[in-house]
Amino acid sequence: MLGSHSQIHTRAEPHLITPLAYLGYHDVIPKAPYDSIHAAEAIRGFVKELPQGEEDYLDALRAYAGTLYGRDLKASGKRFFLDKTPAYALVLPFLTRLFPQASYVVLTRHPIAIFNSYADSFFGGDWNQAHRYNPVLERYVPSIADLLRKKPVPLLQVRYEELVQKPEDELGRIFSFLGLQHEPEAVNYGAHIQVNSGRGDPITVGQHSRPTTKSLTAWARELSGNPKKYRLAESMLERLDNDDLCLWGHPRDEALSEVRYASGLGDASGLGDASGAARSASAAGGAGGKRRKRTRYAAQRRLLLWLRRHAHKPTIRALRYYCDVILRDRL
Repeated sequence: MLGSHSQIHTRAEPHLITPLAYLGYHDVIPKAPYDSIHAAEAIRGFVKELPQGEEDYLDALRAYAGTLYGRDLKASGKRFFLDKTPAYALVLPFLTRLFPQASYVVLTRHPIAIFNSYADSFFGGDWNQAHRYNPVLERYVPSIADLLRKKPVPLLQVRYEELVQKPEDELGRIFSFLGLQHEPEAVNYGAHIQVNSGRGDPITVGQHSRPTTKSLTAWARELSGNPKKYRLAESMLERLDNDDLCLWGHPRDEALSEVRYASGLGDASGLGDASGAARSASAAGGAGGKRRKRTRYAAQRRLLLWLRRHAHKPTIRALRYYCDVILRDRL
């Protein structure tokens, strides 16, 4: 929707910022084809001797990112570049120091709805496999909550549940925060921009042309009559700090009551904003997991995940060797 505004330009997730956070000065990558520990010590020593120290280093990084954003933005003829890469949430202290004057729109959602969307998009609905690969709630909720708590930059929190139910109102609030004229038709983003999915976008990114409330009940349907998913949902919520969950708008006790009711293990008393999702799942008679559409994109993702899990096996190592030989001979 934001990318449909006449003054906002966007693309698929560019992932420009995350690598900059791990160049050695602010943080290091655990493994690299060079001595990353030695490089980190060297660059920190170098930056320490610069006239303005870290500010000079941040200026250099801004020049890099600013050139790429700026060139793309100039070609579009628009005012704002919207970068919506979720991985930036894990480098927020770095990001907010790099771009302290940027405008930050923070989208929060029921935690279990987030996890269900992640598992459905990238793991075919396998919650256990998704959690083993990346415990997204335990990593992202504390980081984003810290940003909401400290507010080191101009930011606006938007709740997903309200956004899909009142998209025109919420969009107007966002445009006002950005200092832009409200363009109500941006709600119908399918009529204005081509939705190009990147490798980090959900498989369903291009299925709708405007906000839909269909996703509000998806997480509850997955929990209905599924004790394994219920236990995982409960354990994830219990590991999260209640103060963080309150900042998200979903206190732990309330969220736990919702997942218990959705799974068929509790009553409807004391449910909060997400109770509609839980009630709908119950009324549906425990539909459980839906039949997932098979797509080429989904198959590619499942193949990549399988290769990652089995990368240590001799067969995969041999496959890599032969691929290296073939590609070398083509150069």
